[in-house]
Amino acid sequence: METTSASATTINLGAIEIRFLVEAEDSHGAATVFECRVPSDAKVPVPHSHDAFEETVYGLEGVTTFTIDGDTHDLGPGEALCIRRGQVHHFANQGTATASFLSVATPGVFGPSYFQEIRDVLTATTGGPPNVAALIEVMRRHGLTPAQPDPATSTAP
Repeated sequence: METTSASATTINLGAIEIRFLVEAEDSHGAATVFECRVPSDAKVPVPHSHDAFEETVYGLEGVTTFTIDGDTHDLGPGEALCIRRGQVHHFANQGTATASFLSVATPGVFGPSYFQEIRDVLTATTGGPPNVAALIEVMRRHGLTPAQPDPATSTAP
């Protein structure tokens, strides 16, 4: 058995921190597992769906509000949600404290390279608006389909 916690890949997208605990190679493609820390009022990913994997999220701290196919779910510590392939979803931390959740993608076709590429596109703008076409291209290459974004609340997939 392999453990990866000591060498876990951590990626920062603005104020959001993503820490991969199990990558696809570790599970022979069965799953990827990452922790996501979301400070209050952080800019969050645009609504999107996954084409090739399910995502199960498990609340660790605080409350993260997930909207899945238009239905809102507050995810607190010890609570879980399954987001099936094709369901349009997004999340936000509407509270005052940092929230975090564990995400399990099955099968493990989604990994750190997606978040690294998104980070690279966002940092290339040096304070200006993001290159939306480049963000969409990264999303689609990694099996995500963007829905109509809400520009008031979302700036990055």
